Amino acid sequence: MAKTCGTKIIIAVFLTLLGAGLWNTPALAVDIELSKDSTLEGILRRGELRIGLEVGYMPFEMIDKRSGVRQREIRHGGFRRQGRQLSLMGFDIDIGIEMAKALGVKPVFVDTYWPSIIPALILGRFDVIFGGMSVTEARKKKVDFADPFMTVGQTVLLHAKHKGAVTSYKDLNDPKYVVVSKPGTTGEQAVKNMIPKATYETADTEVDGAMRVLEGTADAFVYDLPFNAVFSALHPSDQLVFLDEPFTEEPIAWAIRKNDPDFIKFLNEFLAQIKADGRFDKIYDKWFNSSEWYKYVR
Repeated sequence: MAKTCGTKIIIAVFLTLLGAGLWNTPALAVDIELSKDSTLEGILRRGELRIGLEVGYMPFEMIDKRSGVRQREIRHGGFRRQGRQLSLMGFDIDIGIEMAKALGVKPVFVDTYWPSIIPALILGRFDVIFGGMSVTEARKKKVDFADPFMTVGQTVLLHAKHKGAVTSYKDLNDPKYVVVSKPGTTGEQAVKNMIPKATYETADTEVDGAMRVLEGTADAFVYDLPFNAVFSALHPSDQLVFLDEPFTEEPIAWAIRKNDPDFIKFLNEFLAQIKADGRFDKIYDKWFNSSEWYKYVR
């Protein structure tokens, strides 16, 4: 009989062999005891790994225009599916597919308005947050993070009329400059904490914020290096200057509900394995070191 503090469940042998580097071992059934509160138990019972993210953060999660599916925007910033899932692409999508394969379940990507993504996780709308979430002390009070898989930093997209006058984020610390970022992000925190005298305005999405600079309705957009680098590559213009030296250093990691050691152990071992066997580098190169996917972004 299983202990009252746990539940025995038949799952892929992956969960015990992952740490031993036996990734290519044929899948077997094994009896493993999970905590009754473990998210893993729910994932395995329903056959789905539900991943929370916000579509539009290049190159992490984007709509693939080859899907041919029509969308209608809805208030929370996501997209209403009309009978079937949109085709998504990006770094997080590929990693999520690999993670679901490791568990022998289906990946489901839940598009969620970023400022409400932690409350949605806590309420159980999904199992784990992807989306390039930076690890901060404030967020660690609400969620637990797996080991960081990447480090990013804040950079600046600048309107070209300020070229020469503005060479660093510090030069924007003046009320005459309209600086834009996205609510609930470390970009917003950086503006408020590091250039507090700037005239700060918000944008609903990353693309909206960057487009304001390109169109000349804002002087600068502060956001993560990966997004700003991709946006500047996709929108070559003599009206846009990319100050590409990050002025913060932010580890990013997957976030889960607090006090779930089984799930944290799985995530950390999964990350170690895909880094050891080369899959992480392959996926990273595909989305960060190549431009082949640009033409397919909707």
